[in-house]
Amino acid sequence: MVEELDVKAAEELIDFIQACPSMFHTTRTIAAELDRAGFTRLAEGDAWELSAGGRYYTTRNGSSIIAFKVGERAVAEGSYHFQVTASHGDSPTFKLKALPLIEGPEGMLRLNVEAYGGMIDYTWLDRPLSIAGRVLVEADGRVESRLVAPDRDLVMIPSLAIHLDRSVNDSFSPNRATDIVPLVSAGELTAEGFDELIAREAGVERAQVLARDLFLVSRVPARVWGAAREFVSSPKLDDLMCAFTSLKAFIAAENPASVNVYCCFDNEEVGSNTKQGAMSTFLPDALTRLTAALGLTPEDYRRALAKSMMVSCDNAHALHPNKTDKYDGQNRCRLNGGIVIKEAANQHYCTDAFSRAAFIAVCRRAGVPYQTFANRSDMAGGSTLGNLSNIQASMHAIDVGCAQLAMHSSYETAGTRDVRQVIAALTAFLEADLAIDGAQAVTLR
Repeated sequence: MVEELDVKAAEELIDFIQACPSMFHTTRTIAAELDRAGFTRLAEGDAWELSAGGRYYTTRNGSSIIAFKVGERAVAEGSYHFQVTASHGDSPTFKLKALPLIEGPEGMLRLNVEAYGGMIDYTWLDRPLSIAGRVLVEADGRVESRLVAPDRDLVMIPSLAIHLDRSVNDSFSPNRATDIVPLVSAGELTAEGFDELIAREAGVERAQVLARDLFLVSRVPARVWGAAREFVSSPKLDDLMCAFTSLKAFIAAENPASVNVYCCFDNEEVGSNTKQGAMSTFLPDALTRLTAALGLTPEDYRRALAKSMMVSCDNAHALHPNKTDKYDGQNRCRLNGGIVIKEAANQHYCTDAFSRAAFIAVCRRAGVPYQTFANRSDMAGGSTLGNLSNIQASMHAIDVGCAQLAMHSSYETAGTRDVRQVIAALTAFLEADLAIDGAQAVTLR
């Protein structure tokens, strides 16, 4: 049964997503949560001074964030290691080009956009949209970043009437250059007027705007729904649901024997191969600087990685009731069934027997449910950030997520009860005192 606490947690998730219209806003929102929890912000360009028992975070590009809690005994006991959760803050959408305005026909004004990630294109049509991201402006003798997110329904991508395309229900594959072109104005707004709107949101004049990273944002309200309130639907559940649940677990968990680490990376949807993505040096840079600031050596860091574990958190495909043939008969997951352990022989997921066993032992000890997902053997499936991050900072790792429907739609659906269940599972992982002995054994103390 869905309980009031489940609904409350799902509504908190909705509030979090509402505050995160772009990856830049996501990082700002997470940082604000950490500030309220007593964490100290560390700039990458400053010297770091840390101590046992401290709470810290740092950001890169304004769109990725790493936080860590140094256990009181994490260094003193000689078993220095990290217990990490990693999610991502970006979602598939459409990005405005550098020169985004298309004037005409007949006085209309449209936007020239390109795909960011792999989305279900048709789900972006015929719904209210806005724009969000960052604007780089020249002000007071310097260039600085300003976040913008107009709280208005600004644009829409209209479908062609069925009377003008009778075959649309037979097959429709939108052309991204001609069909996915958002309409801004029917003639009342000029290109200059649109630029002025963005400048006003940034608090500057139009001439002060030098560059923009702006994305389309769905304005369809998120909600808990169903006769038994079993469902939560929202834009960006992939992967803000995991960013939220892992953040809640990270803040709540106390582990004096470990350095607990929270990561939320940008650019997973386009391969993670950027300066702030999971395949960048951001995580090893943060961990090596943390190690040095605690008075330890590069050798201590390498030994710590061998005794560490990462839980890569990215949502999983729940069983679709109308398309059961698309799933493996045994390894499939359901909404409200608990955290999902994902595995693939091609290593697109980083789970192996060792990491699976360690995580299951944690879940069993905590009494929290878990379930399994693997793709059908004749389907390639997707991938996520765990294996990519391990290229830079190699440690035992497992891929998990929340079960959801309609992944990469502009509006996705998950289970209301899973919000609390996944927080519980990740909290249990971060609070477990894991003593890892190579790939031979792990002791839960």
